[in-house]
Amino acid sequence: MAEQGAYGDKDMGARVLLQIARPSGGELEDPAAWLRDTDIVPHDFPYAGGLIAESFREWQGQAVTSFAKSWSWCVLNYEGNWLDSAYEFRQGRWKEKWEEAARGCLRTSSIEAVQILDAGEALMLLGLPVMTRGHGDIFAVLGCLMPLEDYDKGGRYTAEAMAMHFQTCFYRRFEHVFVSDLAGIQLHSERESSRRSLLFQIVQRMHDNIDVDAVLTEVIDSIAAMYPGARLDLYMSQDHRSSHPQVKPLPLQWAGEDVCATAFKDGRVTLDHGHGDNGIVEVGLPLGGKQGVYGVFHMVMDKHSFHELDLSFLTMVADTAGTAFENAKLYERSNQLIRELRMSNELTQRLNQSLRLGDIFQFAFEELLAMFEADYCCILHKNDERGGLEVIACNYIPLLGKLLEDGQGLGSKVHTSGEPLLLSDYKYAAGQTSALMDATGSRSLIATPLNVGGEVRGAIMLAHKQPHFFSYDSYRLLQAMAGHIGLAVGNARLHAEVRRLANRDTLTGLFARHYLDEEIKQRQSTDFCGTLVVVDIDQFKMVNDTYGHQKGDKILKQVSDIVKSSIRQGDVAARWGGEELAVYLPQLGVQQAVFVAERIRKRVMGETEPRVTVSCGIAEWSWTDERVSVESLFYRADMALYDAKNNGRNQVVIDNKLAENSAKNPWA
Repeated sequence: MAEQGAYGDKDMGARVLLQIARPSGGELEDPAAWLRDTDIVPHDFPYAGGLIAESFREWQGQAVTSFAKSWSWCVLNYEGNWLDSAYEFRQGRWKEKWEEAARGCLRTSSIEAVQILDAGEALMLLGLPVMTRGHGDIFAVLGCLMPLEDYDKGGRYTAEAMAMHFQTCFYRRFEHVFVSDLAGIQLHSERESSRRSLLFQIVQRMHDNIDVDAVLTEVIDSIAAMYPGARLDLYMSQDHRSSHPQVKPLPLQWAGEDVCATAFKDGRVTLDHGHGDNGIVEVGLPLGGKQGVYGVFHMVMDKHSFHELDLSFLTMVADTAGTAFENAKLYERSNQLIRELRMSNELTQRLNQSLRLGDIFQFAFEELLAMFEADYCCILHKNDERGGLEVIACNYIPLLGKLLEDGQGLGSKVHTSGEPLLLSDYKYAAGQTSALMDATGSRSLIATPLNVGGEVRGAIMLAHKQPHFFSYDSYRLLQAMAGHIGLAVGNARLHAEVRRLANRDTLTGLFARHYLDEEIKQRQSTDFCGTLVVVDIDQFKMVNDTYGHQKGDKILKQVSDIVKSSIRQGDVAARWGGEELAVYLPQLGVQQAVFVAERIRKRVMGETEPRVTVSCGIAEWSWTDERVSVESLFYRADMALYDAKNNGRNQVVIDNKLAENSAKNPWA
């Protein structure tokens, strides 16, 4: 778009070049040709009439001699419409006579004279054609009213000479305007070329960068270099944070007619020339791409330093910046997805390294802290025995192991509702309470339920002391990571259940014999002593024959329950085989084992239905003895049980070796 012309037309230079220049020789054609051929009539086209009128006023100030000062002058265009005149002509005096002289002048292309009387004074009205220099066409008519006496004294020739001088004044002004327009076109062309070159450099630098902040910095610095006096800010949507001082978060509320609000909502350039004489221009430039508008540039500059051409250029810069920003954002997002997949893979691998529930929670806790750069991590897991959510892992030690009741705090809320939570600023979260947030002074929080096998079994909470620290991407990533953690926890629980079932006897609920063997071996490597008690139901075959096998199984279950309830939590009770049971008492000597065995024997005799009795054999090992194998320990206990059976049943017998030692040393 060209700059403002001298007489109001913004692309006059282009029109002059197109309509006045000769196609062949390149010489300028006469103005009359342009005035006649243009599709805009003179009274609608102020440039042509304005140029003739301006030339007329300049001519009157320079060429009218003292001899001709009493004469009245006017000027008309080639159609006879007046452009500028003295008072009499503007008032329409001698209208008919003037029209007669003008028509004659335009018809004959020569001076036309008409005599009139005014209050007894004879006057002469002249129509003087003003010709083009090249073709001699009339492009204006100069009117002159003089006394008849002056006319007779040669005033006609003086007026004719003055008309030729008017022609010279017009051409001088015309050529000045034409050259000014050519200079303006040249300046415009040079400016456009410079801006295209600058735009190319900006585009090249922006697309060379695949970093989001680098793209924003480049476009801000480029615009600031072009308009050093302008104030520039970039308002970005909330999902992008930048350390650049001119990049600010997009306000949640705008004024109704704000240029930034309009530009952001409508996705188009918005211009405000200000109100009154404040002398400033506000421009809102949307930063957008194919997927939407990401922000808006806000420019405030002086009116005198702003041109309409600038708006087109700034629009191209903003569009290019939006495309480059979107490409950098997509590249950043691709890298983030790759990073998330890598972290997910690493987390899964580490979680699968162990099937122990405690190890899995510890691995998950360490990985989440590093992955999200959080200040605090808290993992809650449902403890069925304690009846609540237990803090199973947390780097705020006072909370570790604490039990949360249903509805207590944000963690319990996430567990109960089964919905994830993103909290930008805990300080302004009315009605929300959290022991973790209160104790650590944290402001940002993301939390997600921990689903294990389709059931919500806990919650994961990540906190940071800065407000607005976690983004929506962090919120989404935590949910994905929680899925992997839940799967690992589910696998660990299934593994533990399989191990439990494999190590348990299905009828009695006691451990299987192989588990007891492994437990004794492990204990022998760490403890200093231990005792094995073998329990056998007396005459169990007779019970089965008398009452049936179903009743026999019921009695076996009763005896097993008595054994389990008669020992400590750390003791191991197992079904050794058939109607025989075994109890290993770690770090207990033989005398204490006798008390346990006697308690079992008496309870069985008094609590079973139908009533049965048991016999017990006891064998001990100690760190002072030579290495005692599990097989030899069982053999000795079995021999003691054999003695109990042969000596009348319903009794407790100690291994012979132990009995001899006890007899020799009653304090053993």
